[in-house]
Amino acid sequence: MTDLNKLTIVEAQQGLRRKDFSSVELVTDCLEEIKKGDEKIHSYLEVFTEDALKQAQKADELLADHKKNLPALLGIPLAVKDNILIEGRKCTAGSKILENFVAPYDATVVTKLKNQGAILLGKTNLDEFAMGSSTENSAFGQTRNPRDPSRVPGGSSGGSAAAVAANFCLGALGSDTGGSIRQPAALCGVVGFKPTYGAVSRHGLIAMASSLDQIGPLTKTARDASILFSAISGGDDFDSTGAKSKTEIPTDEDFSLANIKIGVPRQYFARGLDAKVEKTIRSALDRLEKAGATLKEVDLPHTKYALPAYYIIVPAEVSANLARFDGIRYGHHSDQARDLLEVYNLSRAFGFGAEVKRRIILGTYILSAGYYDAYYLKAQKVRKLIKQDFARVLEEVDFIAGPTAPNPAWRFGEKTADPLQMYLEDIYTVSVNLAGLPAISLPGGLVEEDGQKLPIGIQFIGRRFDDGKLLSFASLVENLLVV
Repeated sequence: MTDLNKLTIVEAQQGLRRKDFSSVELVTDCLEEIKKGDEKIHSYLEVFTEDALKQAQKADELLADHKKNLPALLGIPLAVKDNILIEGRKCTAGSKILENFVAPYDATVVTKLKNQGAILLGKTNLDEFAMGSSTENSAFGQTRNPRDPSRVPGGSSGGSAAAVAANFCLGALGSDTGGSIRQPAALCGVVGFKPTYGAVSRHGLIAMASSLDQIGPLTKTARDASILFSAISGGDDFDSTGAKSKTEIPTDEDFSLANIKIGVPRQYFARGLDAKVEKTIRSALDRLEKAGATLKEVDLPHTKYALPAYYIIVPAEVSANLARFDGIRYGHHSDQARDLLEVYNLSRAFGFGAEVKRRIILGTYILSAGYYDAYYLKAQKVRKLIKQDFARVLEEVDFIAGPTAPNPAWRFGEKTADPLQMYLEDIYTVSVNLAGLPAISLPGGLVEEDGQKLPIGIQFIGRRFDDGKLLSFASLVENLLVV
């Protein structure tokens, strides 16, 4: 077989067990595609060619013995966002300050992937410290959208989304603090799943905003996302915020669209949404309704406050979390300093990019005496109201649906001059993180832009810890959404 890199995880699982091909052949096809195409796309920061082939050989040895209980991801080539630790490998978080940092241990999700027999192909590019919506903020170069290399792939998990879309891997891990899995998935035309906060361990994820960060999968199908989520989910003694029980994933047979009620918030179709995106999303929802689902217009009245609340809470947590990068303990250290204060100043001035500095300064201001109550405390109160909005609506409906992003992928440089324009790209995703809910972006169709058809995403939001139900629903409907 050829083009094995274009297979889904499910197809690859079946082929490996039927011995239609080997893991070495599957991994080799991915590596050759990376070699052929990633110089242009720049989805990877590092590729583990030699180690991946060695791991594939070991997988083939296990696959040769059908008597053994084989793990689900045995022999499957995956990529990992470069803010997730892999022992003995560099983990830069897309920042100069960590350019030469080598991870001393595996993140819990990486340990779980290794225990499942997955082949880790390499580390993918990202906006520095996961701060951005376009992967233009990486200290190591921009990632390009495989659908149109003149456009951004979204962010901050743009490298992971691009690697999946370009068939450089069969699936990837990203992190989502305000849409950083779902938004690039939408712009690249793949599936991106943000689990319930606490459903997946954050141990070994370089923290940006600890009350919002969540690791999740980017894949070619919702079923593949279920498989990856099943592999990485569950409690962890190293993460005190994690759930202690593993989320069960129902089978597709548990569902009938005739029994599903979908809430459509009127606030998600207001001013600022691209008209072509709105038309395409509404068309997709109409197809679900014709297939038997019930659509109900609902209200999330505090949605308009989600973005400002998010951009108060996040910089505050960024300011605290990034204080550890001081030029002393690890990361870049300035040799030009004359005293301790200059070590801090020069190391951080060189190591951090503009967006990271912007958020640190904002966060320090927000947390300073006299402003904590005025800004941070009020933002947390708004967060509680947003949680209550979702809880109320999700008592009436099974899922909430709307666009993932307000427009398709834009050209490089179009939004970098105005940070507010970039922040608005997260308008439909940040509230999910504030509420700690699970959400998935599925390919929702194509819209025409400058004579070219570009992918957009449709987002479905579920109840807290109903990740399995949401994934099963997504598997059931994904083929109905794109015509």
